[in-house]
Amino acid sequence: PLKLLQPKAVPKRLGTSQKKPHEPQLPRSLIKEIFSHFVKMPVTRDAFKIVEKCCERYFKQLSNDLEAYASHAGRKTVEVADLEVLMRRQGLVTDKMPLHVLIERYLPLEYRKLLIPVAVSGNKVIPSN
Repeated sequence: PLKLLQPKAVPKRLGTSQKKPHEPQLPRSLIKEIFSHFVKMPVTRDAFKIVEKCCERYFKQLSNDLEAYASHAGRKTVEVADLEVLMRRQGLVTDKMPLHVLIERYLPLEYRKLLIPVAVSGNKVIPSN
């Protein structure tokens, strides 16, 4: 009369995830802080989502270009010269606006100290390369 219920066989999960690994992204708070620093007015959420997408595309293209420059030079490492060439092609670095001027103008002091060599007492140069 009544059939005994048999448990269904559940396939075992492998240790790997079925999701695609996602690429690392810049934190939303960082993008918002940088963008609001330059905009200085309220921005709607929809507009900010577009800004996030633009930042993601920009940095993806930037990294692809830098990788191409390094591989063209026969290197596996991106160097400062690659970045400077890219910024020249974009029109950000010119003869009248060198890279160190952009660094001094837009980056905080702690980053400037890391990127621009400075002579200190004792005939030392910081940062040492």
